[in-house]
Amino acid sequence: QVQLVESGGGLVQAGGSLRLSCTVSRTISMNALAWYRQDPGKQRELLAVVTSDGTTDYKGFVKGRFTISRDNAKNTVYLQMNSLKPEDTAVYYCNVGSYIGTYYYPSKDWGQGTQVTVSS
Repeated sequence: QVQLVESGGGLVQAGGSLRLSCTVSRTISMNALAWYRQDPGKQRELLAVVTSDGTTDYKGFVKGRFTISRDNAKNTVYLQMNSLKPEDTAVYYCNVGSYIGTYYYPSKDWGQGTQVTVSS
C-alpha cells in the first residue's frame, strides 16, 4: 500500500501564504499528482493536478492563487498557497493517480491530510 504524508498546514491570517508538501512512499515519476481539500460534512474537492510531464490544471477558485509542483527525485508534490481566504480553511490531501484527457482519476490511497486554518 502506498503511504502519503502531508505536511505544512497551520494557522494563517487572511492574505497569508502556506506551502504544503506531500511525500509518497514510492516512485511517482510516471503518475499524475493532485491536491484535494475537504471541509467537515462536505465532499472532498479537487484543487489542482500536475501531470507526469509537468502540465498543471487548476480549479477556477484557486487559479492564480495556488501553484502545484513536483519533485520526482524526492517523491514529493507541493502546493504553494497565496492570498489565502477564510473559505480556504479545510483539511488538505494529496493523491497519486492518472490524468486522461482532462479528467483526473484518483487512486484509493490517501494520507491523513494537513489542516489549514485561515483566520479573518
